[in-house]
Amino acid sequence: MYADVSVEKGVAEVVLDHPPVNAFDSRGWAHLAEVFTTLGRDEAVRVVVVAAAGRGFCAGVDIKELAADRSVITQVNRGCYNTFAAIHDCPVPVIAAAHGFVLGGGVGIVGSCDVIYASDDARFGLPEIDRGALGAASHLLRMFPIQKVRRMLYTGEPIDAAEAHRLGAVEAVVSRDQLRSAARGLAEKIAEKSPKAVRLAKESLNGIELLDIKRSYRFEQGFTLELYTSPDSQEARDAFVGKRGAAFGNRERPENPTKARKDRDS
Repeated sequence: MYADVSVEKGVAEVVLDHPPVNAFDSRGWAHLAEVFTTLGRDEAVRVVVVAAAGRGFCAGVDIKELAADRSVITQVNRGCYNTFAAIHDCPVPVIAAAHGFVLGGGVGIVGSCDVIYASDDARFGLPEIDRGALGAASHLLRMFPIQKVRRMLYTGEPIDAAEAHRLGAVEAVVSRDQLRSAARGLAEKIAEKSPKAVRLAKESLNGIELLDIKRSYRFEQGFTLELYTSPDSQEARDAFVGKRGAAFGNRERPENPTKARKDRDS
């Protein structure tokens, strides 16, 4: 299972549900792209809310799949591109209700949405630089100023919901138990408007947006692929899966910190 979908009174809810951390493999991203595309074609759907079950909203791509099989990178790239494009191009507004970790591809999802609600425990980040990849900076640019995006991309460090709200990236920060109801409240308000007017408003806003998010993201993905074919990229993924520090260039490979503690204590 990758997501639960329901439609009630014109509001579609997509709940990401792929334990343990909503990190999607190539098939998962392809499935999500189809979900949003199908909802956008449904005349009964006036607004879409995307939320998530579990500890966090979305941890991005399944690094273990990439570490085990390098050939799936193109499928993952295609799935991410199609998912983010399906959300951005969805004929009706898409509202994100994000909690916990919103990382990598999770940023791509919320950054493609029209409005973002966040729980007070939400944190947004692009850890790709520590996973041997790049990507979704285009979507982060829809949320944050350029210098903030650069710092986040270079360091892999996330920012919390309060800072995201201060910078204007999220509509509101609410408690975890109020998150989905807050997002649905806005969705129901929009669903009461003329369906024709809302769809035209969405199309017009996409048309006048200064950032061509699909073109810029495709540009980014070229660099992701270039990095992915390097030894550093494989080392980063192996280190992540092996739960150890990564060794790049002439640096010695750090030992597994958990194992090191056990050795010291024995």
